[in-house]
Order: sequence, then C-alpha cells, then structure tokens
Amino acid sequence: MGKVRVLGQKAWRGLWVGAALGLLAGCQALGPGATGQNGVASSIAATTPSAESALYTQYYAQTEARLLREGLLRQSTTPSDAPVSRRTLARNFEAIALYDEYALENGRFVARQAPSRLRRWIDPVRIEAHFGPATDPQKMARDRQILANYTRQLSRAARHPIDLVGSGGNFHVLFISRDEQAEIGPYLRSIAPNIDASIIREIENLPRYTFCSVYAFARSNAQPEYRSAIAVIRTEHPDLMRTSCIHEEIAQGLGLPNDSPTARPSIFNDDEEFALLTAHDELLLRVLYDPRLDIGMTPDEARPIVEAIAAELIDASS
Repeated sequence: MGKVRVLGQKAWRGLWVGAALGLLAGCQALGPGATGQNGVASSIAATTPSAESALYTQYYAQTEARLLREGLLRQSTTPSDAPVSRRTLARNFEAIALYDEYALENGRFVARQAPSRLRRWIDPVRIEAHFGPATDPQKMARDRQILANYTRQLSRAARHPIDLVGSGGNFHVLFISRDEQAEIGPYLRSIAPNIDASIIREIENLPRYTFCSVYAFARSNAQPEYRSAIAVIRTEHPDLMRTSCIHEEIAQGLGLPNDSPTARPSIFNDDEEFALLTAHDELLLRVLYDPRLDIGMTPDEARPIVEAIAAELIDASS
C-alpha cells in the first residue's frame, strides 16, 4: 500500500526529497488552543469538521470496506502463499531501496522511476507525534500506542535505534484532518524552519486520493544520509487504513522509498494486498541497515553485497 501521489491508477505512494536541510527542531511550546503535548500549534483552531472533511471520512470508510471485500488489506505478516527466496529478497530490496519513483521538478513532484543511491539514517531516529486540535482523544491514545509498539518493531528489525519521544524529534508524524492540512504551513515552519515553500504547498494541497505521505530530508545529494522526516497521516481514516499509513510511511522514511509491483508479501506494493509491515519487509530493513552497505551506493555497487546478505538471512530463517 503506497501512500502519496501517483499519476495513474494507484493512490498511495511515498514522496522523497533530497534537500540540504538541517535536523528538524523539536516541537515548539504549545500556545492557547493547542491540545496537550505535541498538539498542533494554536495557529489552527479546533472547529467542527467541515463538509469537505466529512466527505473525506465517508470516502475513506468506503474505500477500506471495498478493499476488505476484495480480500486486500491483509494483516498476515508471514503468509504461506507468498514465500520469500534469496532471489526475491535481493531483487525486491534493489527495487525498493535503490530506485526512486518521484522527482522534484519545477517545484512539483512528478512520477519518474530512476536509479538512485542507498539512503538511511546514521543518527538515532526520534519519532515524535503531533496531533491536530480536532483529533479525538481516544484515537490519539490509540495512535500513540501503535507508534510505541511499531517503533520497537522497527528498531528490532533494522537493528538501529528508533524510539518514540515526547519532544525533540527528528521524524515528525502529523495526524491532521483535511481542514487542519490546509492551515498547516506555519506549524511546519515551526518544527522545520528551513523547509522549502514547495514542500509546504504540497502538504497543504495534498488531494483526497493522496491518503498519506512522507518526506525524508537528506543532508545533501552528495551525502544522502537522512537527517529528518515529516509524515502526514489523515485523521479521517478508519482504524485499519490509519494503522497501515503509519506502518508504510514510517518504514519508507527509514530508507525504503519506492514501491514495486513484484514485491510480495509487502506493504511496498501498490496493489494494497497487505496492510501491515510483513516479515519480508522486516528483512528489507535488516538488509538496509547492514553495515556492509554504505550510504550512497548505487544499485550496481550494492547488488553483490545485497545478494550475499539476502542469502544469509533466508538461510538463517529456514
């Protein structure tokens, strides 16, 4: 299930930005009208959802129901009908970690598959949740618990420090409604002072068929380690789609930016078959953070090392 703009049939993908930004600052002090720790700042007032937001809620509920009727959004993490071999793991890793599906051109993201370089985090990943004023308190508590559990799962899989923090994050997860999305610019600047205006416009204007998104920022194109990230999760989503958005956007923000139609069982596939991070996807993270791979490697440089790592992982799990 990919989750950002797609210029075609699919609707959920990941956007990636190779921009020279410093680390994101921690969440600013909350002003009047904000809702608790890590609430979106008072520049956004808590109001009754608009008619547009209500339509989003209806649309996403209908979408989730349709996908479930079609046997999609599966929650199995080790399905017996989708075995993973050395070859498929190595092939899928190359397609997902070493290719891009979007490029920033003239201030807009356009679909364009192209070879890229290996990107991942060097610093510990500090995931910080931010909630819009209209977020239901019960859903907020649910989302925090999902994030807490998921960060532990990701850290075990990648063997890299990944934690949920209350402040000072460098991976910001924004839970906002359509109404809050349209006014999020000032808050984005408060947590990411150097964010480019084109990224703010993209986030403020993400269309309904963009279910959720992630933007990961590298130090530079020459030094492509990730330093910060922003994920956007729509609060109009029903529970399963909301959880699925959390799973894919954060995993993509760790260095798995692409989707592949041949990756299975995987959330990095636009067919929406799987809703949650699978055992196969955990292996992708293990490969990505293996110290034998260097940040900046091209597909050709990484391929023999990836094949060796994949063989070890599959043999160890047999």
